[in-house]
This record gives sequence, structure tokens and C-alpha cells, in this order.
Amino acid sequence: MDIQLKRGLLDVCVLAAIKNEDSYGYKIIKDLKPYVELSESTLYTILKRLEAASMLTVRTAEHDGRLRKYYHITETGHRRLEEFKSEWKEIISIYQFVTKGDGVC
Repeated sequence: MDIQLKRGLLDVCVLAAIKNEDSYGYKIIKDLKPYVELSESTLYTILKRLEAASMLTVRTAEHDGRLRKYYHITETGHRRLEEFKSEWKEIISIYQFVTKGDGVC
């Protein structure tokens, strides 16, 4: 898969994982596991990139005597998710064109 496409898809997956409630690294990985395999190092690179792009914010809170970072999606992050949904319709259309006549669903 094209690295830029995969990068964009992973960014959107992480945003989707926190769109309804704040979350932390381990839980994000666990929530995404049925859909995509993601290492901790890859996740934290994505989280830093999304924070730099103002798509999420980070807060630290104590949990069981340890500090844990919680990630919160911003309005910019929500807009990115909506943009992705529109873009995906075009990607599906392109896929259907490319596989036309291949007997692929």
C-alpha cells in the first residue's frame, strides 16, 4: 500500500478511536486491534503528528498512582473525519472502476 495513503488512513483511524470519548495509548491500540495492527511506536508518532496539526489535544491525569496521557479530538480533528468520509466515496468509486470486470465485489 502506498505509504502516504496508509499514513492518512491510520491518522483517521486514530481520530475515529477518540471521536466519542477521550482515550489513552493502550486503549486506542486495543480499540483499533480488530481493524488494524498498530505498534506503540507507530501510534505515538501518529498522536504527535495529530497534536501538531491541532487535531487533538493532550492532558495528563493520574490513574492508579501513575500519570497517563489522555487524548481529546478537537473541532479540526472532527472536520478531518468528515473530509475523509467525503474522500472515501471517491476512493470507492475509483476502486469500482479499477476492478470492473474482475469479478471482485
